[in-house]
Amino acid sequence: MDAMVAPVQAAVRVEGLSFAFGEGPARNEVLFDIGLELAPGQLAVLTGPSGSGKTTLLTLIGGLRTLQHGRVEVLGRDLTQLSPRALVAVRRNIGFIFQMHNLFDSLTAAENVRMALELGHRPPGELRGAAEEMLGRLGLKERVNYKPRALSGGQRQRVAIARALVNLPKLILADEPTAALDKEATNTVLGLLKQMTTENGSAVLMVTHDHRIIDLADRLIHMVDGRIASDVMLDNAGRIREFLKTVEPFSALNPADLSEIAETAELRHFEPGEVIIREGEEGEELFLIAEGEVEVLREDHEVARLGPAEFFGEAALISGEPRNATVVATEPVDALVVTKQELAEVMKHSSRFREQLRRFFVRRRAPRKRK
Repeated sequence: MDAMVAPVQAAVRVEGLSFAFGEGPARNEVLFDIGLELAPGQLAVLTGPSGSGKTTLLTLIGGLRTLQHGRVEVLGRDLTQLSPRALVAVRRNIGFIFQMHNLFDSLTAAENVRMALELGHRPPGELRGAAEEMLGRLGLKERVNYKPRALSGGQRQRVAIARALVNLPKLILADEPTAALDKEATNTVLGLLKQMTTENGSAVLMVTHDHRIIDLADRLIHMVDGRIASDVMLDNAGRIREFLKTVEPFSALNPADLSEIAETAELRHFEPGEVIIREGEEGEELFLIAEGEVEVLREDHEVARLGPAEFFGEAALISGEPRNATVVATEPVDALVVTKQELAEVMKHSSRFREQLRRFFVRRRAPRKRK
């Protein structure tokens, strides 16, 4: 007889969760009948317009607000059944990353991180080394003895992230964790969070507007007006589809056309200095930048620089004329490539997309150099 396999316990399970601020005439409902389950090792991105309830949901899952209606289970513990002391114990297994870093100004970066370690179970002799190791993984090896006032805003945020992750929590709740970070630091943080899911089995629920996280996310949850509007598991085509939604005019496409492009688009990588398209050549492809930056040149003069969620190469495809500019990668570039044939099919299906793309074409006929 085969042995029974125990089901994997959810890191988070939310059922019928509703929440309001205020009472009486001032009562403001912000969450409505939320249902959500997050598995160990899963990185889920929570998106939605400002005021849709994302941060409120995070704080309720983290036990930072008192539940009103519904049930929240975190790491196998029902928050509605816990005493204040037991709730504190659950929070110690959660890594919180919020936009306000709340560091202690009188302590160094290493000491701020060490405070979190003192709540764990490591031997005292290992605390300093573990704190410095996590700071080093976040690019702060040379800043471990600096106090917050001597650090930049982005460095302080990374100290707060190190403090949240140093105990290898089984659940990480992050609210715009990369908002204050530059590109390099953002990539470091996102890579570390993904590593936590694969190596430690941590579940990550992250609020972000940064489309770059889509490449790493397993799941995309979208909230509107206090409700979950969509909840999508992402494969490669799904990640491309969600990226396309951030790029005008592709955001005007219906789901079927988005899926068609996502399934046929090719991801290509270009090194700094590499020519992607050349002025005067025949155009057969359109390029959408997923990561990196390019320089647009006409007659060897720079006329524009384009970055993530921007595109180029549409002019030759629409006009049928040769390429009207040369485009060179100024840094490592990842770009989605759509063929002329595929673009023509989509334009045939969607008059709105066709019109918006032509408007972009007209607008770029005489591009102006960015200042």
